[in-house]
Amino acid sequence: MKPWYRFGYIFTTIVSKTFFSFRVVHRERMLETGGAIVAMNHQSFFDPPLVGICSRRDIYFLARKSLFSWPVLGPIFPKLNNIPVDRDGSDMGALKTLIKLVRSGQGVALFPEGTRTRDGNLQTAKAGIGLVIAKTMAPVVPMRIFGAFEAFPRDRKLPKFHKITIVVGEPVYFTQADIGEGGREVYQKLSDRVMEAIAAIQYERP
Repeated sequence: MKPWYRFGYIFTTIVSKTFFSFRVVHRERMLETGGAIVAMNHQSFFDPPLVGICSRRDIYFLARKSLFSWPVLGPIFPKLNNIPVDRDGSDMGALKTLIKLVRSGQGVALFPEGTRTRDGNLQTAKAGIGLVIAKTMAPVVPMRIFGAFEAFPRDRKLPKFHKITIVVGEPVYFTQADIGEGGREVYQKLSDRVMEAIAAIQYERP
């Protein structure tokens, strides 16, 4: 791991376990080598760093361009493997960067819903992740986070204690028959398939 990424990894691990009793279920299902896409529902600001500590290798993320202009933290974001993307999530330049990373054997994280949930429920997937799948044929590791919405919903200024758990699902593989000739309709179907895999992940809190 790169130095800044390792620091963020250790810091996030300590904070999440100390204040949110964070745990990962079925970590062994993570794909730690080769090009792969990690896909998870999006509940809070905590989601990206928590996804990161589920893997034992560097993971690359998309992050809003506005975050890179923050004082102090802004210059650090690129060192944490964040790639700037327009807020609407349709930034083709950023998606092309992700595609290159996957093709080179890296792991990338995407939130198919595109933005944080407003009510804690799963949202409809956008076509972006389907495009990345079609261009890379990479396997997708579906993950589902529980408790992050209760800990830090988008309309809350400060987080509160709540147990957070991520459950890793079985990897989803794709064939050329799934991709066909491509196109937006195909990309959306691929995205929907990923979202269905996320929705199928269940967890009974102890």
